[in-house]
Amino acid sequence: MKLKKVICSFLGSCLIAGVLQAQVTIIKAGHLFDAATGKMLSQQLIAVRDGKIQQIGADIPYSPTDSIIDLSDAWVLPGLMDCHVHLTVAFPYRKVAIEHMYMTESTALRALRGAHNAQVLLMNGFTTIKEIGNDANYASADVIRAIKKGWIQGPTIIYAGKIISPYGGQTAASPEHEHVWDMEYLDANGADEIRKAVRKNIYYGANVIKVVTDSYAYHYSLEEMTAAVTEARQAGLKVTAHVMGGEAARNVINSGAAAIEHGVDLDDELLQLMKTKGTFLVGTDLAVSNNLAYSADSATARNYYRIDIDRLKRAYRIGTKMAFGSDIIIDIPGKNRAQTILEILQSWKDAGIPNAYVLQCMTRYAAELLGVEKERGLIAPALAADIIAVKTDPLKDINAIKAVSFVMKDGKIIRKD
Repeated sequence: MKLKKVICSFLGSCLIAGVLQAQVTIIKAGHLFDAATGKMLSQQLIAVRDGKIQQIGADIPYSPTDSIIDLSDAWVLPGLMDCHVHLTVAFPYRKVAIEHMYMTESTALRALRGAHNAQVLLMNGFTTIKEIGNDANYASADVIRAIKKGWIQGPTIIYAGKIISPYGGQTAASPEHEHVWDMEYLDANGADEIRKAVRKNIYYGANVIKVVTDSYAYHYSLEEMTAAVTEARQAGLKVTAHVMGGEAARNVINSGAAAIEHGVDLDDELLQLMKTKGTFLVGTDLAVSNNLAYSADSATARNYYRIDIDRLKRAYRIGTKMAFGSDIIIDIPGKNRAQTILEILQSWKDAGIPNAYVLQCMTRYAAELLGVEKERGLIAPALAADIIAVKTDPLKDINAIKAVSFVMKDGKIIRKD
């Protein structure tokens, strides 16, 4: 009987060891982008176990029983990140109608659209996003739940909940339709109302706070912005702000907010102040094709583009921290949401931003802004195995990331062409 127990124990240990061994996946990376340095490494092995990267090197040991993924002819990168996503919004081409959407689309429909877009983004290499709001009554919170339950596939989502703003949201409404914007925004005027709005969003699942500061002649004061940042910080959250420039932007920067979204009118002084304070710019620098989709005429689309390119160039020259963000709410005909987002790469290219830095803004620096840099953003030991591959060298042509051929999310293969 004692011998039988010993044999069973031994066989059980072997079985356990075999299971553990089977969990190891070895990726043979012909070219590996090191987002920490911006360099491309050659002939690297990546060991993945239990959803995390275990080891990286040119000559790490592995067993014949390990699962091998041969990407020897590919360029391997950390999963891409987009820091300004509207998952649940999609207007017809050249027809933006926000108030009409409030009246005709339920939160359930918005959640279903969000689930679809989440899967599209993941399949195209976006493994982490910041869902920035405009999702009806917290539709994206249910998309996140569905992903966590395994009902659908999708990226890691950092979620803003409803957008906090001074009276009116970002909406055009008559007095008879006052508060139609409550579908998407939380009116908050004064420090106490702002603190209440922050708490409400956290209650309904937000893990980042977004404010809109200057959609009208009035904007949030430094005191009001500081209230938002302080309240969020007590819960371990960051604040990001839709703001174009001027005093409103200065108040955002001096309040300690983590990022400015858009920042179209930021001058060099404000960009320098952002650099000093460590405030990120999420520029949402739309390509001409994106501006046309939003119903701008050709001349206006190109003018917007020139303005964005100028600000992008200046931010890079000054050394303002940047993270990639898209702000796509209309897909270009024939392109899905991810493909429409990646049209924006043309803006970075025309601004003369080095390809390595663009990739860092979509990986390492985005992770820092989102507060997940200890979990994601690099291909490095102990971090989540969010890994993609493309067929050509993105350091030579950034458009290479438009053709993703492999996606791994938390160690699970999502796509392998």
